[in-house]
Amino acid sequence: MKLSCFVKEILLKGDISNKLICPETICFDEFRAFVLDKPIRNNHLAFSEKQVRFPKGHFHKKEKTAMALNAFANHELLAVEIMAYALMIFPHNTDESIKFKRGILKSLKDEQKHFQLYANRMSELGFEFGDFPLNDFFWRHMSPMKTEAEYLSMMALTFEAANLDFSFHYEKIFRDLGDIKTADILREVYLDEISHVSFGVHYLNLWRKDKTLWDYYSEVLPFPLTPARSKGKKLIKESRIKAKMDEEFIENLLAYKNDFNVLERKEWK
Repeated sequence: MKLSCFVKEILLKGDISNKLICPETICFDEFRAFVLDKPIRNNHLAFSEKQVRFPKGHFHKKEKTAMALNAFANHELLAVEIMAYALMIFPHNTDESIKFKRGILKSLKDEQKHFQLYANRMSELGFEFGDFPLNDFFWRHMSPMKTEAEYLSMMALTFEAANLDFSFHYEKIFRDLGDIKTADILREVYLDEISHVSFGVHYLNLWRKDKTLWDYYSEVLPFPLTPARSKGKKLIKESRIKAKMDEEFIENLLAYKNDFNVLERKEWK
């Protein structure tokens, strides 16, 4: 399939089947990039202005688990759409840029898999994805991205890095409750996220020149995002080491504080 057709399927068609299209091979054709306010979604998948609080426990109740899975799945679907947008707006006129986009494609396919796992688990519990309000937080922050470094600073080293902590945290909660199916999904997501964060670390290290990874990341991370968004309630250091973050970066991240309370995420309330 041509890359242009692939990204249009995901971004301009609203059915979930379009967003989960996964061709074995992609042809990197030349095409004109376009600006998109929001990805097209059918009614049941549409973004909502309503706020839904992420459940604070009570996961022994199917509805609370479904609410959590709905939020997790939406994050994965947003990642699919954002990655498709990155594939469209950034050039691929060199071997290195094509290699970079192949890395994005690999991550995108993992996100499609994660979404399907979460959605299937919701179905087993008697719910459907979209039964609870869906936010566009990641899209709002990432769609104005201008460079590949901005993309990786937000996607890999901020949002996906934070998911290392969240997936690890919630896996333990569900496993302790005996919900092994949900816990195993979160474990798979956690392991895949390590490779996604590592992808970002690799390229930012290539591009940072004489700056440290921490300084470069802090420089290219677009305002109003800050490194506080890249960690959960408890930072899992081991996962960052596996993702090839250097010790200085991890220590700076551990020590980083600002006025933003990392737990007060509106989209997870």
